[in-house]
Amino acid sequence: MKPCRLALVLAFIILCSPDSWSAPDPRVRTVVDPVRVVAAREGILAASAETLLAHRFGQVPEGRFLEGSGVVLKTNDWIVLDFGREMHGSLQIGSGAKSGKSAKVRVRFGESVSEARAELKGTADGATATNDHAIRDDVVVLPWLGRRELGETGFRFVRIDNAGDADVQLEYVRAVSLMRPWKQIGAFRCSDERLNRIFDTAVRTVHLCCQDYIWDGIKRDRLVWMGDTHPETKAILAVFGAQDIIPDTLDYAAATTQPETEWMNTFPTYTLWWIRNLAEWYRFTGDREYLGKRQDYLEKSVVHVLASIDENGVWTADTFLDWPTHYDKDAEKAGTQGLLKLAFDDAAFLLGQLPEHGNPVVAKLDSARRRIKVLDAHGVKSASALLALSGLCDPKAMFKYSLGRNGHAGVSTFFGYYMLEAMSAAGEVGRAIETVRDYWGGMLDMGATSFWEDFDLAWTNNASRIDALPVPGMKDIHGDFGAYCYEGFRHSLCHGWSAGPAAWCIGRILGIRAVGVGCRTVEVKPELGDLEWAEGAMALPDGTSVNVKAKRLSDGRIDVSVDAPAWVEILQTKL
Repeated sequence: MKPCRLALVLAFIILCSPDSWSAPDPRVRTVVDPVRVVAAREGILAASAETLLAHRFGQVPEGRFLEGSGVVLKTNDWIVLDFGREMHGSLQIGSGAKSGKSAKVRVRFGESVSEARAELKGTADGATATNDHAIRDDVVVLPWLGRRELGETGFRFVRIDNAGDADVQLEYVRAVSLMRPWKQIGAFRCSDERLNRIFDTAVRTVHLCCQDYIWDGIKRDRLVWMGDTHPETKAILAVFGAQDIIPDTLDYAAATTQPETEWMNTFPTYTLWWIRNLAEWYRFTGDREYLGKRQDYLEKSVVHVLASIDENGVWTADTFLDWPTHYDKDAEKAGTQGLLKLAFDDAAFLLGQLPEHGNPVVAKLDSARRRIKVLDAHGVKSASALLALSGLCDPKAMFKYSLGRNGHAGVSTFFGYYMLEAMSAAGEVGRAIETVRDYWGGMLDMGATSFWEDFDLAWTNNASRIDALPVPGMKDIHGDFGAYCYEGFRHSLCHGWSAGPAAWCIGRILGIRAVGVGCRTVEVKPELGDLEWAEGAMALPDGTSVNVKAKRLSDGRIDVSVDAPAWVEILQTKL
């Protein structure tokens, strides 16, 4: 048999073998119509453009057979469409033309209106838009009397240009959303509608980022970054419960970080975050079988981390917390000491749950935990938050030192979650609520329907919203800001690490917090701050929930009612 024919036969046998790997896509496709024509080149009739907003059949032709309907784009014509909110997925274009010829279009996806209109980096002075990780700017050929689907990426807006010489007949344009079909179990509502919108947006942000695995973002990077995953894991567990995507993501990260003497995602701190994520999953589910499966990797990772601690109790490996802290290496190192303590506490807890408790790794770990040195956070809030939460520093002292100073300056979308937790630990839930309103709410004020990779309230000064055309004399909130690896339009406007308020509102305002393993004991201690009432639920591992209603009485006391399954013990503090 000839070699080429043999290869084909072997390939056929492999593909037809019952051992060949295949799996259904866990995501559901949903067709979404555009809701608004943002702009179009002068000459395109408004009435014609508006036809793209009507629900269509998804066939070509849409109008009178072979005559078509919709919008005709002549040479150099263009149109910008808004799908109403951030989504992950692709774009379908139905096209036709009397000429019977195919046509070329240029399609640009954007998380903002200005990104959908931007040029690619390298093609124009100052351009920052990219096709990194997902193609968001492409020239494609459309079929005659047919449909073409392209993407996939994160977007809300789409610009379509006629990129050829022939007329382009757009019969319909619609998005195809790809999302995991999860039931939302955890919930939050309160007397402040702004907080309600923030909670809902945080939930949608993390849900969007749950694609193949738990991703950092849906436009960029679309990767498993283990540090980003921790606030995402907290939000997923509180809102959606025990979803398999969490252990699948942990397994993927371990499988692609081999041997264990490598650092997760090449960042030493991200190995610490892997340990923390494993602990979150086990505490919530009590899944001892899965913990046993990961025991060997956990122990070897701990040994690897221990080897990087010097005689003074300082971790000597390279440090990284979040991008806004990266400018101050001393503060970053101080925060890493707090993260090290948290990860070691989690590792000691996990190893104590396994049959081999008492092995040499545990003894070395206990010794290292006792001698972790406290370093100066230099007034940086991310570092201060980790030192407070780890127990290395007093939360009240850290609030007075940095967390409660200079307003919302120094808050970041990633470490904002830990800052909220540290403020709460210091007894400053009211200040934390203010931070959520102003900081995360500041993104809503700029048109956000998902939360961003980074944000600074100072950016909003004289800046145009992401859902509006740029205004001369004003800053572009998307294109004119960002730093490090996310300058300008490379900046992700849907980043899962920013979803911290979803977990925080349930855990602190409603005060629903699991104690011990498997959520069998749950503490309920609402902290309303200046709110009149709050109600909602925390998901449980079996798909049920603990439901809480808290209302401020006229005498200042808080009336609390709790509804929970019989197998859950509720620890309730009188307020």
